[in-house]
Amino acid sequence: MQDLTKQETIALREKYIGKSCQLFFRDNPLKIVKGKAQYLYDESGDQYLDCINNVAHVGHCHPDVVEAGCAQMTELNTNSRFLHDNIVLCAKRIVSTMPRGLSVCFFVNSGSEANDLALRLAQIHTGNKDVIALEHAYHGHLTSLIEISHYKFNLPGGIGQKDHVHIAPIPDSYRGKYRNDRYSDEEIGELYADEVGQICENAKNKNGAGISAFIAESMISCGGQVIPPKNYFSQVYKYVRAAGGVCIADEVQVGFGRIGHHWWAFEDYDVRPDIVTMGKPMGNGHPIAAVVTTPEIAASFFGTGVEYFNTYGGNPVSCAIANAVFDTIERENLRERAVTVGEYLLDCCQQLAKKHHLIGDVRGAGLFVGIDIVEDRQSRRPNRSCAEFVRQRMREEHILISLDGPDCNIIKLKPPMVFSKGNVNEVVAALDTVLEEYKHKTDTDTIQTPAAGRANVKKHRPTTSTFKKLIKSM
Repeated sequence: MQDLTKQETIALREKYIGKSCQLFFRDNPLKIVKGKAQYLYDESGDQYLDCINNVAHVGHCHPDVVEAGCAQMTELNTNSRFLHDNIVLCAKRIVSTMPRGLSVCFFVNSGSEANDLALRLAQIHTGNKDVIALEHAYHGHLTSLIEISHYKFNLPGGIGQKDHVHIAPIPDSYRGKYRNDRYSDEEIGELYADEVGQICENAKNKNGAGISAFIAESMISCGGQVIPPKNYFSQVYKYVRAAGGVCIADEVQVGFGRIGHHWWAFEDYDVRPDIVTMGKPMGNGHPIAAVVTTPEIAASFFGTGVEYFNTYGGNPVSCAIANAVFDTIERENLRERAVTVGEYLLDCCQQLAKKHHLIGDVRGAGLFVGIDIVEDRQSRRPNRSCAEFVRQRMREEHILISLDGPDCNIIKLKPPMVFSKGNVNEVVAALDTVLEEYKHKTDTDTIQTPAAGRANVKKHRPTTSTFKKLIKSM
């Protein structure tokens, strides 16, 4: 295959790829040519610590996962309507991690397909159409999912809210409608759940039927790394089921042990969904996803008489890779690692917040952490300018982070599960340096933002000893 220069790649992309398909660091995109474990490498061989990729769940190009895919590809990869072992073994593996009653699997190619199928299952089983989703939520790029994704349809150029879609307030105790400066955690959970209860009541009064489904990420990613109150989902599920609906847990971002203590983030709330969707980390970058549901809901779907098949969903190669991902998580104790490294990451970021008033809140579970960048802690106003400065400067320090939330002010950390405490030290030390730079910038206005150019900035990448000293001093 021909090797292109970075500029040649950019030129061909501008000519042949849709403009809506945007890149990280779009003004000066990275050209990544190699990945290994928690690192990515550009065309010049420069190494970057990847804090973004929850897709490469067990690490980029994990040799055992690569070998499993290659070995199966040399034997067979064909239409999923032929009988083969890998799909049933993968289904058995998934069900073994689920609560009792969630025992029927459907295989698809992506998280978007999984969520689309989940909505279809819910509508057929309940006979209702109305869906409740959360403010700022994103569930995928299919038309059915854009319709319920406030993160997308509410944009200036979005499609707007459809009549069958109801949006509940995001259960954000820091920045949302009910905040922890006025209410206890338990009160916050009840108040946000009651909002869903009111929607259920209004829907029943309006259409005389009820709700088809409530869908939510178990921990909310695009909405700003939000961790719902512990009592939220249990109360919401009661309201939804009383209104005739089913409860869908979207685990596309946070499943497969990312929170450490459990395989699935919904388990942290002591609830049992009616449908669970999963994707991204399932294939470590290979396109495979799944829907898991109850025998009753699956029977309703079968009872329509309309055959369901997915040509590639659950094909032999994809399932071999998913089985290897499961094996790797267990063999390398990656859930346990997510607990120990995740707790260390959360603690270090919270200690950093004591030093920098620009950090308003630090929240997370396992290797799913958000840092809320603010103008000041009293108002909690989002500081998008600072967050963007940090993102660009961290890239210059060869650490890749991303931003999310409705105001793009949340530093989102979702690294591969092989992330180490040494990596935490590196990230926190670099954040400390960059936040000091931004403070100096705002105090003296002598440092330009990275997007405008870095000619006036003297770069300083902390050494390993600096990391250790910083962490010890906090």
